[in-house]
Amino acid sequence: MRKIYSTALVLVFLVSGAVSVANAQGKRDKAAEQKAMMDAMMKAGTPGDNHKKLDGMTGTWDAKVKMWMEPGAPPMESTGKAVNEWVLGGRWLQQKFDGTMMGAPFSGIGYTGYDNIRKNYVGTWMDSMSTSVMSSSGTGGDAKSWTFTASSMDPISGEPVSCDEKITWVDKDKHVFEMTCPDMDGNMYKMMEITYSRKK
Repeated sequence: MRKIYSTALVLVFLVSGAVSVANAQGKRDKAAEQKAMMDAMMKAGTPGDNHKKLDGMTGTWDAKVKMWMEPGAPPMESTGKAVNEWVLGGRWLQQKFDGTMMGAPFSGIGYTGYDNIRKNYVGTWMDSMSTSVMSSSGTGGDAKSWTFTASSMDPISGEPVSCDEKITWVDKDKHVFEMTCPDMDGNMYKMMEITYSRKK
């Protein structure tokens, strides 16, 4: 009887020890998982070299705008001013634009950044002529030109429409933004061109 009691006692100790080890291991695993999750979140949220590539766009710029309502039509021309600055700790480059459009006051605001998770550049644009948000994404291209694909809502059809965007760097004080969109027949044409010159 005493032997059976001793054996049972040993078994209780062994089981208790195994449970304690399992609990400790579980706590270590959970702590490791939480640390890995926090490390991943910190990495995803930290600005890096791809964000720094947008530094050349900071500052105040004079803008000359050309818009074509349809292929072959003469452009409507206007001017404006863009102020670009880093916000949210260098994660987003904010552009505030003020000028005219079709003879009326026009203002817009946009954000461009690099998504560390998707591994591409992303942007948004909102302005005083629309209640929709245009979103864009692209790889950034090379040192001389960047390309993006933008999506917005067509006010006539009510359907989303895609446009191609290109930024060409002339030099550190000048770059040209071009937007190519589909016409009424679905053929792509250059709808907008904005030449940005750094304000001296």
